[in-house]
Amino acid sequence: MNPADLAVLVRKVTVEVLTSHDADASIVPENPTVERPRNPEHGDYATNIAMQLGKRVGMVPRDLATEIATALGASEGIDEATIAGPGFINIRLASDAQGKIVEDVLAAGEKWGHADFNSNLDVNLEFVSANPTGPIHLGGTRWAAVGDALGRVLSATGAKVTREYYFNDHGRQIDRFSDSLVAAARNQPTPEDGYGGEYIQDIAAAVLEKNPQALEGSEEEVQEHFRAIGVDMMFQHIKESLHEFGTDFDVYFHENSLFESGQVEAAVNSLKETGKLYEADGAWWLKSTDYGDDKDRVVIKSDGDAAYIAGDIAYVKNKFDRGHNLCIYMLGADHHGYIARLRAAAAALGYNADGVEVLIGQMVNLLRDGKAVRMSKRAGTVVTLDDLVEAIGVDAARYSLIRSSVDSSLDIDLGLWASQSSDNPVYYVQYGHARLCSIGRRADEAGVTSEDANFSLLVEDREGELIRTIGEFPAIIKSAADLREPHRIARYAEQLAGVFHRFYDTCQILPKAEEEVSELHRARLGLAEATRQTLANALQLLGVTAPERM
Repeated sequence: MNPADLAVLVRKVTVEVLTSHDADASIVPENPTVERPRNPEHGDYATNIAMQLGKRVGMVPRDLATEIATALGASEGIDEATIAGPGFINIRLASDAQGKIVEDVLAAGEKWGHADFNSNLDVNLEFVSANPTGPIHLGGTRWAAVGDALGRVLSATGAKVTREYYFNDHGRQIDRFSDSLVAAARNQPTPEDGYGGEYIQDIAAAVLEKNPQALEGSEEEVQEHFRAIGVDMMFQHIKESLHEFGTDFDVYFHENSLFESGQVEAAVNSLKETGKLYEADGAWWLKSTDYGDDKDRVVIKSDGDAAYIAGDIAYVKNKFDRGHNLCIYMLGADHHGYIARLRAAAAALGYNADGVEVLIGQMVNLLRDGKAVRMSKRAGTVVTLDDLVEAIGVDAARYSLIRSSVDSSLDIDLGLWASQSSDNPVYYVQYGHARLCSIGRRADEAGVTSEDANFSLLVEDREGELIRTIGEFPAIIKSAADLREPHRIARYAEQLAGVFHRFYDTCQILPKAEEEVSELHRARLGLAEATRQTLANALQLLGVTAPERM
């Protein structure tokens, strides 16, 4: 019985107890809190359901707890349920119920921990979306790792997920990029507001190699040559870097298509017709304050040009019209203002504003020996995805970026993440998986199998701790999906690896030389196999490899 199953039982019993008192059972939460107590001597799990509901139904919490505990104690799979303090209920599972967790893992395999409670979600997950004017910097790299992991987590909970890259190929930044390429091709200094770095020189040279006459013709023709070829080359590099990083997209959406297809004009006209836009000072404004924004936003400027939000409005409409009912935007630290405006745009267009979520990621800093790493020569002013991967590898790069909440800035110590030691979190977890694979190979050589093993024999403290930690995995995935926090998977993997290493140090899994194979050996091997499967599944959700040897 895993924590999710136990929560179902706690709810069922609580509803029955309240109903017997003619109390309002509708207030019982769908997912009661069931957690591991800090002191394992208190039991395997604990719930505060009686303290949460007692006063609301006119009962003393401890009295309510006593009735719930009595009913729980009589339930199949529960060894005992006792009361502590003002109404905590400590629960100890029966050994066969605890062993059932191992059976569940082995039966589910790669699907262990997965569920379908988000099957009603059709998610458009937009992340990275870096301008095609340079290599992906560390902020975009963080989203490449976290966004991909979030997509995996949401898929594991039954959601349909479309990973989307918004290709910013409309606007002044593209002009600055092409100006920089032309200047480089002419051996002129970088324009004052242009892009620097060796990559500009490389692309300019590649454009000339592809089209030796690119510098001929009118200034407009020259700009168009370098814009068309240069942007395509830069974007191909971005896609290749992301692919090598383990992050691929289902859709690459071109911003410029919104303007060329007339979608921006159509969305603006729709808002005018419904009275959601008003004219003032020669410009057209969105009544975004009607939908929670701190101020109304200019959509069409007084000179007739579309403001940046015009494209955002058309893009929101496009996403919902494609059938998505949840649009998640993953944006940089300087985009806090986008939260309200994007939700306002959705509401003004007649969609559910709650169908728009904006996640804001904070900055990433690279350190070596406690000092900031020097800027990248190739990018000119920033450290890039390629720089990070070159320094510590793909697995360490992804894991280091995912394992912390995106709400906080992140310092990555290159020395730590490149090391092969237990201080390196990704090495620690991967080593745990490799050690478990080694146990499996040795079991095969010794002819030991877990088939039809009796997992109720697993009653040692270290065995119980490991089983209960494995059993938490479905709830961890659920919380990671609900809160949009894939770092919970990484932290869980580290916890599981630690619990396994402690189990390994105290519990003999395989028989020693000349020792007969016992039922306990077979049960412990099954527990090791369940642990390996859970670690592998966790690493898969992070997009990190699960090596069999290290």
